[in-house]
Amino acid sequence: MRIGELAERTGVSVRALRYYEEQKLLEAERSESGQRRYTENAISRVRLIQQLYAAGISSSGILEMLPCMATGIASPQVLTKLHGHRSSVLRQIEELQETLVQLDTVIAGAVRSHDHGLPCPPR
Repeated sequence: MRIGELAERTGVSVRALRYYEEQKLLEAERSESGQRRYTENAISRVRLIQQLYAAGISSSGILEMLPCMATGIASPQVLTKLHGHRSSVLRQIEELQETLVQLDTVIAGAVRSHDHGLPCPPR
């Protein structure tokens, strides 16, 4: 598939896809005219890259771990880094769960106010 189709199917900009390729995170074959061509596997790769970026992992960190994710084999140094990233993701999950509790509290209060005919407080 061409770069525009990959962008559309993944919700990632063409510019970001080019960046991923520059960073060696994503590979494309080139047609005779120089156009990028991606396999169907590129969709899952781009989604994985997006998830890892969202978790706060840098492009160099992602580059280091991608082979491990494909093979399931990691050197002791990479394994240590993977554990560090995992700990960071767990902290983010805990923080998001706290945020969810706060949102649920506000929503429950707003629903109770609405049920009693009271307006929600202004923002």
